[in-house]
Amino acid sequence: MKISTKGRYALRMMLDIAVHQGEGYVALKDTAQREEISKKYLEQIALQLTQAGLLRAVRGHQGGYRLLKAPQEYTVYQILCVTEGSLAPVACLEHAPNACPRSGQCPTLPLWQGLEDVVRGYLSGVTLRELMLKDTKAQSTDC
Repeated sequence: MKISTKGRYALRMMLDIAVHQGEGYVALKDTAQREEISKKYLEQIALQLTQAGLLRAVRGHQGGYRLLKAPQEYTVYQILCVTEGSLAPVACLEHAPNACPRSGQCPTLPLWQGLEDVVRGYLSGVTLRELMLKDTKAQSTDC
């Protein structure tokens, strides 16, 4: 499994918004500058995250983006699923129930299901709040 640039940037954008939303709505141009990501690309990602109900967008001079919930209520898994679609390691696990005609006799299916469970479990256990705290600790130990 490989997380795309879109997924990585979405996570960085959500983290930046979480960190800076205390100042009001966060403008994408500011996030783009801080994260060194194209504003155009962030606009596409922000649209997806807004449509999925993870962000609130407000237009205008004081507009920008805010999280709809507290940072501890967003998991990395939830954010990546919006941008990546599926995090399943193999195509036959992308939809439930498994439509593969070989699923009942496939000797490798339990392996892939186990991998998917580990990935989902790990990424579901990490929240934006935890990433914010790690980022703060990393910045305070920099020389």
